[in-house]
Amino acid sequence: MAEESAPCALQMVNIEKYFGLVHALSNINMEVGRNEIVGLIGDNGAGKSTMVKILTGVHRPTSGELYVAGRKVDLDRYNVKTAHSYGIETVYQDKSLGEKQTLWRNFFVGRQITNRLGFIKVGEEKRIAREIMLNTIGFRGRGITVDSTVSKLSGGERQGVAIGRAMHFEAELIVLDEPTVALSLKEVHKVLNFVHKIKEAGKACIYISHALHDVYEVADRFIVLDRGEIVASIEKGNTTLKELDTFLLEYAHGLKDKRES
Repeated sequence: MAEESAPCALQMVNIEKYFGLVHALSNINMEVGRNEIVGLIGDNGAGKSTMVKILTGVHRPTSGELYVAGRKVDLDRYNVKTAHSYGIETVYQDKSLGEKQTLWRNFFVGRQITNRLGFIKVGEEKRIAREIMLNTIGFRGRGITVDSTVSKLSGGERQGVAIGRAMHFEAELIVLDEPTVALSLKEVHKVLNFVHKIKEAGKACIYISHALHDVYEVADRFIVLDRGEIVASIEKGNTTLKELDTFLLEYAHGLKDKRES
C-alpha cells in the first residue's frame, strides 16, 4: 500500500471519525499529488475542520489509514508535533505568528538553529529568513526587514511570512485554512500570489476557503465535502467557476436529497 502511495504527498484511506454517536467523517478516501494544489470546499459543518484536525494530529480518526509521502502514519502516536516530523505544515487565518516578535524569530520559533552550547545562531537565522522572504516567497514589503515586528505587517504579508516558513521546513504538505478571511481585495491578491509560490516550489497544498473565487484561482482540483462525505473530486479543467458554484448550491439547497428520494 505504501509503495502505491509513494507518488502522492498525502493519502487518506477509509478514514472515519465519530464524536460519540455523531458520524463526523465517513469513508474518506483522498489523495493529494506532489506539486498539486487541492481546493477543499463545502458548506459549514461539511467536515473540513475535522479533516484538517486529523491531518495535523489534533484529532485521531476512529478508523482508517493515513500516508504521507508514501510513509504510513502510526495514528496511535500521531500528534501535532509528529505531524511536523512527517512534513505537514498548517497556516491558519491569522493565528500563526507572534505579534510582538521579529520576523526572523517567527520563522524559527520552536525550531531554533543553535550551536553546540545551545545558543541561538542569530546571524544564520536572520540570513535564512532574509533568503526566504526575498527568494522563496518574493516578499517585497516596503520598509520591512527581518528585524521588523509582525505587528507592522498587513494581513496579506503576515500570511506570506507564515507560508514562507512552512515552505522552508521541507513540508510535504502545506494546509492553508481560510488564509484570506477578513482581508481586503488587495491583501487577498497578495496571499494568492504567495500560494502560487507553493506550487512553483514543487510543494503540495490543501487550500480551504469559503471564498470560491479564491479557491478556483489557485487550485488544480476541487474536493467537495458534504455532511462528512466526499461527494466529488473535480479537475479544474473540467469545470468553470460558475459551474462549480452551481454544483455547491445544489448541495446547500438539498437538491441532492430530492434526487435520491
